[in-house]
Amino acid sequence: MGRLTTHVLDAANGRPGSNIRIELVRLAGTQRVPVSDVRTNANGRCDAPLLEGDALEAGVYEFTFHVGDYFRSQGAPLAEPAFLDQVVLRFGVASPDEHYHVPLLVSPYSYSMYRGS
Repeated sequence: MGRLTTHVLDAANGRPGSNIRIELVRLAGTQRVPVSDVRTNANGRCDAPLLEGDALEAGVYEFTFHVGDYFRSQGAPLAEPAFLDQVVLRFGVASPDEHYHVPLLVSPYSYSMYRGS
Protein backbone atom coordinates (compact mmCIF):
# COMPACT_ATOMS: atom_id res chain seq x y z
CA MET A 1 0.00 0.00 0.00
CA GLY A 2 1.43 3.37 -1.01
CA ARG A 3 1.75 6.31 1.30
CA LEU A 4 3.14 9.84 1.45
CA THR A 5 5.11 11.00 4.47
CA THR A 6 7.45 13.86 5.32
CA HIS A 7 9.55 15.22 8.11
CA VAL A 8 11.51 18.41 8.77
CA LEU A 9 15.02 18.73 10.17
CA ASP A 10 16.29 22.06 11.48
CA ALA A 11 19.79 21.93 9.99
CA ALA A 12 20.80 25.24 11.59
CA ASN A 13 20.29 23.91 15.11
CA GLY A 14 20.72 20.16 14.62
CA ARG A 15 17.27 19.10 15.79
CA PRO A 16 13.84 18.13 14.49
CA GLY A 17 11.66 20.96 13.20
CA SER A 18 8.73 20.76 15.59
CA ASN A 19 5.36 22.47 15.23
CA ILE A 20 5.95 23.48 11.60
CA ARG A 21 2.81 23.99 9.54
CA ILE A 22 2.73 21.95 6.33
CA GLU A 23 0.13 22.35 3.62
CA LEU A 24 -0.30 19.75 0.89
CA VAL A 25 -2.20 20.29 -2.35
CA ARG A 26 -2.69 18.14 -5.44
CA LEU A 27 -2.40 19.90 -8.78
CA ALA A 28 -5.19 18.85 -11.13
CA GLY A 29 -4.82 20.79 -14.35
CA THR A 30 -5.14 24.43 -13.35
CA GLN A 31 -6.78 23.59 -10.01
CA ARG A 32 -5.08 23.33 -6.64
CA VAL A 33 -6.94 20.73 -4.60
CA PRO A 34 -6.26 20.99 -0.83
CA VAL A 35 -5.27 17.64 0.65
CA SER A 36 -4.08 18.37 4.18
CA ASP A 37 -2.94 21.06 6.57
CA VAL A 38 -0.91 19.63 9.46
CA ARG A 39 1.85 20.46 11.93
CA THR A 40 4.93 18.44 12.72
CA ASN A 41 5.23 16.76 16.09
CA ALA A 42 8.18 17.00 18.52
CA ASN A 43 10.18 14.67 16.28
CA GLY A 44 9.63 16.85 13.20
CA ARG A 45 7.28 14.26 11.71
CA CYS A 46 3.57 14.10 11.04
CA ASP A 47 1.60 11.77 13.28
CA ALA A 48 0.16 9.87 10.31
CA PRO A 49 0.82 9.58 6.57
CA LEU A 50 -0.52 12.57 4.66
CA LEU A 51 -1.96 10.21 2.05
CA GLU A 52 -2.16 6.45 1.89
CA GLY A 53 -3.85 3.67 0.00
CA ASP A 54 -6.35 4.73 -2.64
CA ALA A 55 -6.07 8.37 -1.52
CA LEU A 56 -2.53 8.53 -2.94
CA GLU A 57 -3.00 9.02 -6.67
CA ALA A 58 -0.44 9.44 -9.44
CA GLY A 59 0.07 13.10 -10.20
CA VAL A 60 1.74 16.30 -9.14
CA TYR A 61 1.66 17.51 -5.54
CA GLU A 62 2.97 20.54 -3.71
CA PHE A 63 4.09 20.95 -0.12
CA THR A 64 4.26 24.37 1.52
CA PHE A 65 6.43 24.35 4.65
CA HIS A 66 5.95 27.45 6.82
CA VAL A 67 9.56 27.66 8.01
CA GLY A 68 9.71 31.42 8.62
CA ASP A 69 7.15 31.11 11.42
CA TYR A 70 9.15 28.23 12.88
CA PHE A 71 12.46 30.10 12.92
CA ARG A 72 10.80 33.21 14.37
CA SER A 73 9.37 31.05 17.17
CA GLN A 74 12.90 29.75 17.83
CA GLY A 75 14.24 33.30 18.21
CA ALA A 76 16.30 33.22 15.02
CA PRO A 77 17.34 36.71 13.89
CA LEU A 78 15.51 36.96 10.56
CA ALA A 79 15.42 39.94 8.25
CA GLU A 80 11.99 41.24 7.27
CA PRO A 81 11.01 39.92 4.92
CA ALA A 82 12.76 36.67 5.78
CA PHE A 83 14.96 35.16 3.10
CA LEU A 84 12.99 31.91 3.45
CA ASP A 85 9.46 32.25 4.75
CA GLN A 86 7.63 29.46 2.97
CA VAL A 87 9.39 26.61 1.21
CA VAL A 88 7.29 25.27 -1.66
CA LEU A 89 8.21 21.84 -3.03
CA ARG A 90 6.51 20.50 -6.14
CA PHE A 91 7.00 16.79 -6.78
CA GLY A 92 5.47 13.99 -8.79
CA VAL A 93 4.04 10.64 -7.75
CA ALA A 94 4.43 8.18 -10.61
CA SER A 95 3.78 4.94 -8.71
CA PRO A 96 1.11 5.44 -6.05
CA ASP A 97 1.62 1.92 -4.69
CA GLU A 98 5.08 2.94 -3.41
CA HIS A 99 6.16 4.86 -0.30
CA TYR A 100 7.03 8.48 -1.06
CA HIS A 101 8.94 10.05 1.82
CA VAL A 102 9.86 13.70 1.21
CA PRO A 103 12.11 15.09 3.98
CA LEU A 104 13.05 18.76 4.22
CA LEU A 105 16.36 19.91 5.73
CA VAL A 106 16.16 23.63 6.39
CA SER A 107 17.94 26.63 7.87
CA PRO A 108 16.96 30.30 7.69
CA TYR A 109 19.00 30.65 4.47
CA SER A 110 18.93 27.29 2.71
CA TYR A 111 17.06 24.04 2.26
CA SER A 112 17.33 20.69 0.58
CA MET A 113 14.93 17.86 -0.01
CA TYR A 114 15.11 14.38 -1.40
CA ARG A 115 13.04 11.28 -1.84
CA GLY A 116 13.78 9.22 1.21
CA SER A 117 12.75 5.75 2.24
